Amino acid sequence: MSIDLRSPCGSADWGLRALLKRFAMGLASLLFLASALAASAPWVVLNDDGGWCWFEDPRVVVDGGKLVAGTVANGSHDPARKGDIEVVSYDLAVGTTVRSTLHKNLQADDHASPALLLRPDGRWLALYAMHGAENRIYYRLSVRPHDATEWQPEKVFVPSPSTRVTYSNPYLLDRENVPQGRLYNFFRGYDNTAKPSWMFSDDLGENWTMGGLLIDFQARRKHRPYVKYAGDGRDTIHFAFTEGHPMEFDTGIYHAVYRAGQLCDSSGRAVRSLTKGPIVPAEATRIFAGDSNNIAWIHGLALDGQGRPRLVYTVQKNAAGVPRGKAGQDLRYHFARWDGSKWHDAEIAFAGSTLYPGEDDYAGGICLHPGDPHTVFISANVDPASGKAPGRFEIYRGRTRDQGATWKWTPVTRNSKVDNLRPLVPLCEGSETRLLWLRGSYLKYTNYDLQMVLQRLQ
Repeated sequence: MSIDLRSPCGSADWGLRALLKRFAMGLASLLFLASALAASAPWVVLNDDGGWCWFEDPRVVVDGGKLVAGTVANGSHDPARKGDIEVVSYDLAVGTTVRSTLHKNLQADDHASPALLLRPDGRWLALYAMHGAENRIYYRLSVRPHDATEWQPEKVFVPSPSTRVTYSNPYLLDRENVPQGRLYNFFRGYDNTAKPSWMFSDDLGENWTMGGLLIDFQARRKHRPYVKYAGDGRDTIHFAFTEGHPMEFDTGIYHAVYRAGQLCDSSGRAVRSLTKGPIVPAEATRIFAGDSNNIAWIHGLALDGQGRPRLVYTVQKNAAGVPRGKAGQDLRYHFARWDGSKWHDAEIAFAGSTLYPGEDDYAGGICLHPGDPHTVFISANVDPASGKAPGRFEIYRGRTRDQGATWKWTPVTRNSKVDNLRPLVPLCEGSETRLLWLRGSYLKYTNYDLQMVLQRLQ
């Protein structure tokens, strides 16, 4: 028996062609499905490789029709970008993105992400630093007003030779040093203390002068207080902080205020002048008392329309007796608000477990909505209301109608194949909410494969 290879029937060649055709059709279908799913995603990818910590702010600023955000690339897709300090400018109307590199290969560490400030003249200021490895604070100014795509040459400020810098948090007060205002930058590590510190500029960030320590916590070993800041742009900067790192101390949450040259507690009682600081936790207002089964870490601080602070933080539960680096299996989110005379504080949601072993307090993240005092966003790998059904880290919107006593949770992301972490909402005009978060894989603060994404919500 013979087979005619030219025949369309019974031909090995024809069978191979048919098989390849079916494979090609199947592959095309899969590609079309993947494309359709990508096209249907409600978010926009602003940067395909970018991470941030939550202790440098503002990380995202809206300027009219542009959204500007800073991240650190990890080289996940392009090794040449590893450690790049980047800024993206996104046109909200057109949908185009321009990415600029502030510093090539500075450090592949999400603590090095830049903080951004839009000056009164429309020029951008970006500040950034390595994670405790140098005494340098780097900064750059934009070439043109309201354009974050081109930057002047980099400058460096050294607070002192022994300083080891981490983070930047710039805030302008226009009632100081009139008419330009005084610009403060809060960082960590003056004189290698690991303490929150401050510097200032009277020419909108062109040149800087060292101030001193902002917060101290005196103990037998060196501790690192962690701080979040919020300013009113006029004469007041609020700050909420811990005694140290939650893996090194059973931390609580404290609040204090800088106003008219004075460091004060929540009620406005003056403790001492800023120039004669620092303030210590016992002189501030305590919101939450930590213990071995309730260890807190600050995550967010914002002001309402009356200038009253509200804040969010995590609490690690039931860690007593658990070896360091092995706990973090039951994290909770808290919300607290100042009513003008006292603080109201309550647990509001289950956060799930830590992001990775070795960092017992690394939750998915929680942020306040700066324009809506009744809304927060969280990342959790459990149902936020019950603490059950563990899975991927998803983003949820929480809303309260009773000043934070009870909350209703609505998922923003569902059934994700990757984790959704560290949500952030920038202040902007109008009723639309612009929610950003990091989407992908987070193995460590120096090892991540994350996209920075934006979703617009009503």
